[in-house]
Amino acid sequence: MIGRASQSVLQSLAREYPVVVVTGPRQSGKTTLCRASFPEHAYLSLEDPDVRDLALDDPRSLLGQYAEGALLDEVQRAPDLLSYLQGIVDADPRPGRFILTGSHQFGLRAGVTQSLAGRAAQLVLLPFSLAELQAGSCAPQSIEDLLLQGLYPPIHDRGLDASVWYGNYVTTYVERDVRELIDIRNLSTFRLFIRLCAGRSGQLLNVSGLASDCGISRVTAREWLSVLETSFLVTQLRPHFSNFGKRLVKTPKLYFLDPGLAAWLVGVRQADELVHHAQRGPLFETWVVGELLKGRANRGLTPNLYFWRDRRGMEVDCVLERGTKLVPVEIKSGRTVASDFFRGLTRFGALAGDGSDPGYVIYGGDRVQQRRAGRAVPWREVESLVAAND
Repeated sequence: MIGRASQSVLQSLAREYPVVVVTGPRQSGKTTLCRASFPEHAYLSLEDPDVRDLALDDPRSLLGQYAEGALLDEVQRAPDLLSYLQGIVDADPRPGRFILTGSHQFGLRAGVTQSLAGRAAQLVLLPFSLAELQAGSCAPQSIEDLLLQGLYPPIHDRGLDASVWYGNYVTTYVERDVRELIDIRNLSTFRLFIRLCAGRSGQLLNVSGLASDCGISRVTAREWLSVLETSFLVTQLRPHFSNFGKRLVKTPKLYFLDPGLAAWLVGVRQADELVHHAQRGPLFETWVVGELLKGRANRGLTPNLYFWRDRRGMEVDCVLERGTKLVPVEIKSGRTVASDFFRGLTRFGALAGDGSDPGYVIYGGDRVQQRRAGRAVPWREVESLVAAND
């Protein structure tokens, strides 16, 4: 098992709360992490039809069999359990009794908020970070391999072919989960929608254009985007609203949370295709944004990540909010540092003044370089920025 950076946080939460809820996309390693962290807990999977039927028909009886606690996997399959858990943990609030996992954040989060408020801690587990793969001595050796393979655990734990695995993942998990959340009459249209979203990862979100290209209504496009977010496949990065006296773009940017899945959806099947592929830059940016989000999630922290863009097109790819300071981050897939990599940092620093700390450029090369406008950090050392993002 490749170690997970969030394990210590998970165990710490279990020492403080009677219920801990671990959410994240399917196959991100939730079950593996929880079973390794709590080997003494009885394990119940709500994917098992017999267990699910009992949970739905007689939840009190099911939970009564596990007075000492249990690990309940994919609990969104029987959301009413959360209401019954409330009474159980109120009667006996010993910490760490129940560990729950779930792959849909909408219904699960609503249930936790309504039934387990103040009783449950939540942790989001996304696919591996590069640092976790490096610690496990199984990190991809090139940017192209990294972007093709992505960071889902089965590909790295078991050495599976990424193209085959992502094809099965989309069919087996994404489409099934979608059917559980909404009624989609034309699945082929939804497949097209996902592919169009992948081709727009790293771009300003134009819902009207996305709907038009897919042949669906704007309302449907928003609903389908919500489903992808609920399933932890995509996220929206919001603009930072400190305008420094300028008019800013207020439209969010769309990102997939894994570059390998996005690469598969746009048709990339071999690593060498990414050397000159039109999506190389957006996929590299998708990966870096994912790393920054994972760094916070793995420590149980909420995201502090934004982007900045004015109406003249001046942009900084990411802005980290550290207390009263803002840290601009540019993302460039090129292997050689160029002076224009720092243009956005220079402009942002001039506008923000004392409100900005020195910025960074994450790039596709191998050497750290210090420039007046900021520090160029090679892709293999992205963890140095992630670790400092408290």
